Amino acid sequence: MDPVDTESQAKEISSNQIENVNATDEFLFTPEEEKALVKKVDLTLLPTIWIMYLLSYLDRTNIGNAKISGMEVDLNLTSNQYSIALVVFFVGYVVLEVPSNLVLGRSRPSIFLPSIMILWGALTCVMAVVKSFAHLVILRTILGCIEAGFAPGVLLLISSWYKQTEQSKRFGVFISAAVLSGAFGGLIAAGIVDGLEGACGIRGWRWLFIIEGAITVGFAIISIFILPDFPATTKRLSDRERKIAVARLAKENVTASSEATERLSNLGACKVACQDYRTWAFVIGYMVIVGSSTLTYFYPTLVGGLFGDASTKRINLLTVPIYAVAFVATGVTSYYGDKVPSWRGIIIAGWLLFSLICAILVCTIYNFAARYALLVLIAAGLWSTNGGTLAYASSAFAGMHPQARGVSLAMVNALGNLAQIYGSYLFPEKDGPKYIMGFSVISAMLAVGVTVFLFLQFRLYRRSKGGVVQ
Repeated sequence: MDPVDTESQAKEISSNQIENVNATDEFLFTPEEEKALVKKVDLTLLPTIWIMYLLSYLDRTNIGNAKISGMEVDLNLTSNQYSIALVVFFVGYVVLEVPSNLVLGRSRPSIFLPSIMILWGALTCVMAVVKSFAHLVILRTILGCIEAGFAPGVLLLISSWYKQTEQSKRFGVFISAAVLSGAFGGLIAAGIVDGLEGACGIRGWRWLFIIEGAITVGFAIISIFILPDFPATTKRLSDRERKIAVARLAKENVTASSEATERLSNLGACKVACQDYRTWAFVIGYMVIVGSSTLTYFYPTLVGGLFGDASTKRINLLTVPIYAVAFVATGVTSYYGDKVPSWRGIIIAGWLLFSLICAILVCTIYNFAARYALLVLIAAGLWSTNGGTLAYASSAFAGMHPQARGVSLAMVNALGNLAQIYGSYLFPEKDGPKYIMGFSVISAMLAVGVTVFLFLQFRLYRRSKGGVVQ
């Protein structure tokens, strides 16, 4: 930057602020400017991605509510066929996540993310007309392919806007949408199935797909005009705000993509990501959490097994407290995660150990009310670690080249979701109502998770400077 430009820039800062000026090698800005920028980004980015992710999870998991609301009977589904319908979603979802983030890194998030959202919303509506198991499998497979680019894309977007000490709360906000989608899913399913059963000659569970898909398409169109792009390229900020956004991240060694950034080839970005041990450690750790979280798809079934004579409406409503407690636990964990960023590994390992103990108790206690309470506690631990792990990984990858960071985050999310493939078979109906096999496998996975995150805590803490993971 020209010295004259720097001098004129400094004159813009009042004398009573000069002692608090933040400076990079080429740019000056005040704490007040930075605070205003973060607030502006928070008010546009976070609410938008929150609603988008809420709708994403509703469209992905409403199959569980549809199953107990008549779909299983209407399509003559067996327990194994239902598991297959869950599994096929993750085939394309896992395979296409990394390519999607490579595409996103070269495009505009404000166009890319809403576009795929429109597609999966429309496809959700189409699921209302399925007539057979084969139709269900085909549509779920395509749905997984389309949704593949969304979650890793949002992870890359958040990690590109916020400092490492700011990310835990933001990832917590993001994950809380998935948590509340479970609660809303139960309430919405109960209302739609009961209120619209038979309306226009259409079953209630089919209306569930129609209504939720239509809402998704509608909000996707709105989000095109709200969602910001990357800090250096977004049109939602002034030129000075864009410079501040990039400069403040550079202070903490968070690389940001700009037009001047050297481009890696797709193969080069993948190579950098794959050669880093942190990528694989987080993949294993996240696989544990995601694999255990396949409980989400079986909450209605598990609750129905605990309260065998309950109506469909009551079962849907009984899933709500599970998510409500998880929402509170996720919020508290995310808040304190930013307070002590250098201890995120300990926090995650602690929650996983808590869920492990509860899962073991489920295998030994057969009182249905007690097992329901333990199910609530397991969910709290798993959801709390989900957002925390993403924030932890994002901080650990902060210094990577932006394209390589995008690949690493996509690999964590994609390969982590491989666990949902075998997780979909953990709770066959023949094992009900105790489901010993499922909870035993989850206990073993959680033990692995505790070990992995303690390892990451030790290795990354030694590399940290000033309490921020590098």
